[in-house]
Amino acid sequence: MSSARPATMAVSQAGRSTVDLPRVPVLPGSLNGNRRLSQWLAIHPDGTVLIRSGKVEFGQGIGTALAQIAAEELDVALSRIRLVPASTATGPNEGLTAGSLSVQDSGSALRQVCAEARAIYLKAAAMRLNLPRDKLATLEVVDGSIRARGDHSGPATSYWALADDALLECEAGGQVAPKGVAAHQVVGRAVQRLDIPDKVTGQPRFIHDMTLPGMLYGRVAHPPSTGAVLIEVDLAAVQALPGVVATVRDGRFLGVIADSEYLAVRALNKLAAVAHWREAGALPDMHDLPAFLRSQPVETTQVADKKPDTEPPVAAHSFHAAYSRPFLAHASIGPSCAVARYHPASLEVWTHSQGIYNLRADLALTLALPADTITVQHVEGAGCYGHNGADDVACDAALLARAVPGRPVQVQWTREDELGCSPFGAAMAVELKADVGVDGRISDWQHEVWSTGHSMRPGRSKVPVLLAATLLEKPFELQIAVNTPLATGGGSERNAVPLYDFAQWRVVSHRTLTMPIRTSSLRSLGAHCNIFAIESFLDEIAARLGVDPLEFRLRHLVDPRARAVLEAAAQMAGWSTRTSAEGRGMGLAVAQYKNSGAYCAVVASIDAGQEVRVDRLWIAVDVGLAVNPDGVINQIEGGAIQTVSWVLKEAVQFDRTRILSTSWESYPIVRFSEVPEVQVQIINRPDCKSVGAGEATHGPVAAAIANAVADALGVRVRSMPLTAEAITRAALADEA
Repeated sequence: MSSARPATMAVSQAGRSTVDLPRVPVLPGSLNGNRRLSQWLAIHPDGTVLIRSGKVEFGQGIGTALAQIAAEELDVALSRIRLVPASTATGPNEGLTAGSLSVQDSGSALRQVCAEARAIYLKAAAMRLNLPRDKLATLEVVDGSIRARGDHSGPATSYWALADDALLECEAGGQVAPKGVAAHQVVGRAVQRLDIPDKVTGQPRFIHDMTLPGMLYGRVAHPPSTGAVLIEVDLAAVQALPGVVATVRDGRFLGVIADSEYLAVRALNKLAAVAHWREAGALPDMHDLPAFLRSQPVETTQVADKKPDTEPPVAAHSFHAAYSRPFLAHASIGPSCAVARYHPASLEVWTHSQGIYNLRADLALTLALPADTITVQHVEGAGCYGHNGADDVACDAALLARAVPGRPVQVQWTREDELGCSPFGAAMAVELKADVGVDGRISDWQHEVWSTGHSMRPGRSKVPVLLAATLLEKPFELQIAVNTPLATGGGSERNAVPLYDFAQWRVVSHRTLTMPIRTSSLRSLGAHCNIFAIESFLDEIAARLGVDPLEFRLRHLVDPRARAVLEAAAQMAGWSTRTSAEGRGMGLAVAQYKNSGAYCAVVASIDAGQEVRVDRLWIAVDVGLAVNPDGVINQIEGGAIQTVSWVLKEAVQFDRTRILSTSWESYPIVRFSEVPEVQVQIINRPDCKSVGAGEATHGPVAAAIANAVADALGVRVRSMPLTAEAITRAALADEA
């Protein structure tokens, strides 16, 4: 909570003072840019509270955490809270739901909003009850009922009796303090996820289930590869099929609209068969991505440069190693889907995009419509934790809907589209160097990373980045992915700055200025590979020095919260009493996500038979104040399991012309039978601000598995995924 700043003196151009103007108070999180209380909250006479957030639910449980925060500050039962899906027509603009910032930014905003709304309603109650102003502090709220504290027989009123939208048609002032942690009754307690019952019982709540009156069904035939040229297409043959309402061609953008989903799929197959393309081999060598990345023109940025106050000791040992990861797919279980309805003067879009305002901006550019004539409404879909095809399919739906004004059109991508056309997580190459002094401490650390950019989200450029926008008759230029500023988390360089107390370090990022494979945000961005490299390298150095990996980390770790999670994970796993066995190993790793978010430490136990299998993960995490501990555990478990899949199995396959991994057979992910046991311990710190848990595990889990493989086999694999083939190559390289 931030209070108002002191007044400041306005100065005219002539230099004379004019009038004292109060400075605008800085408000918590996203409230600072969305200051009207009614944007966030509405209290209804039927005994319910509507909360609006610009953050969206895609499986991470944010709706439950935000509902807890609102219930806590308003003193109402959680069952009264109704979370309104994000919409550009009604809700606050909170940008993207990304970076594990929802509780931090939206939660802190909503906490302040509800505290101020409670105060407003208490004043209204005092007037209704004819209480003098000095008795206002005697009022208490119990599940929305308002009466004098301890007086259960006296006059009372309630939020519901006082409900009036006009009461909240004002800006937040920042003068009301939210509850202290000691007063919390709902926040900090594990509650059942509000979205789970419908999902378990199969109730329709996803965009894929959505049905509107008069709805049509569309499909898009994407080019087979980037830059493929459309030579010819026989649209008449498609139009002649039963149930086809319209075919659409705009440059290289091809689509079909039909009366049913079945007929749309049949028409798509025909459209793909009668479209002839010319392709060119423009992709890099899949088997040597680090060399490709290092060979490209780059934009080089010095990320961090720490120099000691005194001359560092002379190096007794020097170390060098290089690490990498391939391109990764989001691999959403449910393909991307959207619904659009086009009118001559407006456009409605229903989407599972993680950034509805950003999407609206790019739709406006692509369709040459004023942004305020477009309404984008969030509907839950298959989660992806990053920038997959959700925004692209929304643009596809809008372009097809333009051909049938007034009729809603649902467009769903195929599995091949989802795995082959969505933006990918960027391939990365990391090179590390370190010097160790005679005291056994690292005296110098050098970190360099090569990667394409990690962000090509809509709404951040004057040119739309939606896939269809590059295919039109008058195409928009394909943009090159960028990295967000380090102050907001960074991209390639995320978590490249070491958590440890090294005497000096230098961190450099090289963003490639070519992008033969389309990349954008994938869960944790560069943190996954950077932490994998850092924590693997520390194990390598410790092994060469003959030092226990845990002791070596603690030797360089001064942050007490980092030490606490590392020691907790080690204790959970019985690190000090572990025993060795052929083909079995344990490894550990620790990081603070984005160097400002959640702390996470992991110990992994693996069995290396014909292939590596992760048996168990012990994870300790510190997210500050845990709003919903059960939700935190859900997020940590989910992130850990996803990382196991990335580390052991996943890599986008391609030849010199096109993406080849467009099915689960060619892009395998971890199966239920391969999911390890995951044990999570939360180190709750109610005196610290809440931070997100969604992306904290990806780096530490990756490194812990790699370190466990080295422990089990004596082979260091520095390139993901850690397949049997990769282990064999690493073993042969060691022998050479």
